[in-house]
Amino acid sequence: MVTLICATHRPLNQTQKVVNAYSNLLENKGVEHKVFSLEDLPESFFSGVPFSGTSLGLQSVLDTFIVPSQKLIIISPEYNGSYPGIFKAFLDSVKPSIWHGKKAALVGVASGRAGNLRGMDHLTDVLHHLKVEVHSAKVPLSQIDALFSDDGTLDHTETLKVLENQWNVFEAF
Repeated sequence: MVTLICATHRPLNQTQKVVNAYSNLLENKGVEHKVFSLEDLPESFFSGVPFSGTSLGLQSVLDTFIVPSQKLIIISPEYNGSYPGIFKAFLDSVKPSIWHGKKAALVGVASGRAGNLRGMDHLTDVLHHLKVEVHSAKVPLSQIDALFSDDGTLDHTETLKVLENQWNVFEAF
């Protein structure tokens, strides 16, 4: 199974729109997948979990989205030249062995010109430390606001083609 991860919890974020477009792509290809947004983390997430064990709410998230997935597609916005701290906190709150042996594809989202390249590099380093294999076909999406139609959907033909190309090579990885 594949899990798409929206690596931010900011309300009304642009990253979720990219996740939705990727989910549609996988659905059209008949790929079994789930979508996990950090907005769905339990309220108890920050309540000492890394030091006192996994809360029931967090364990449910792990059992639903992370443990059964062999492949992760992490779509992350750029926050201060990297990826969101909430995602790092999520990674830190989970036993490292849960990540071991998984494969990941990365998509960076930014309103600027670099498409979160630096953030994807930082995230790659952390994922490698957790023994996650990161596919080399990273997708930096720059000037993200210009890629959406008036109704807020990602329908930019070239971008959708890049995401499909990433999936095609990641599927065989």
